[in-house]
Amino acid sequence: MKILLVEDDVEISEMLKNFLMTENFEVVTAYDGESACEKFFVDEYSIVLLDLMIPKISGMEVMKTIRASSTVPIMILSAKDTDSDKTLGLGLGADDYVTKPFSVTEVLARIKANIRRNTQYTAAVAAEEEEILTKGELVLNLNAYSVMKNGKKVELTAKEFEILKLLMKNPKKVYTKEQLYSQIWNDAYMGDENAVNVHISRLRNKIEDNPRDPDYVVTVWGIGYKLGDGK
Repeated sequence: MKILLVEDDVEISEMLKNFLMTENFEVVTAYDGESACEKFFVDEYSIVLLDLMIPKISGMEVMKTIRASSTVPIMILSAKDTDSDKTLGLGLGADDYVTKPFSVTEVLARIKANIRRNTQYTAAVAAEEEEILTKGELVLNLNAYSVMKNGKKVELTAKEFEILKLLMKNPKKVYTKEQLYSQIWNDAYMGDENAVNVHISRLRNKIEDNPRDPDYVVTVWGIGYKLGDGK
């Protein structure tokens, strides 16, 4: 499996690269945003590790560029540790956010978890017979791993797709944030609502005519979320 590591601190980059190589990952390094974009579009990667504060093109802009055409898992590595920084990063399309200084073993565990989830989604889609879920103007194709609205394709990340699929497969069920986190992230819920809130917000921005008054991903106040009636 190949990793694109975007980090301008040479010492951190080399340390992390050497550690990951001992874990049998192939690691391609970039030290600025410009070279990161160039290297991303000439190869296939299992995950991107991205520092935010890099020269030439910022990490946020690199992420926007990647997300415009790819749903590859992106893990942010940043010294910025405020909730607003994390919310912004996740809102722009990151799948995970690790603050510096970090433990290489924690980074490794998160890399494996993100790759595993992405691989599971791909394998599940390949194994399933074609199955179409519809609600209002939305058409979700499990086999093609695609979502259409009014005949136009909606680009979703893996987690956004899984949230929508879960709701559309269980239209009468209300999911708490804890239930969504445990099922979509395959991890124990530690009380951090940020990840769920951000992904719900991103999903609404992509599929709703009016994200502030949603028709598909509806809030059940005091409980969680459910599938709405659509349009």
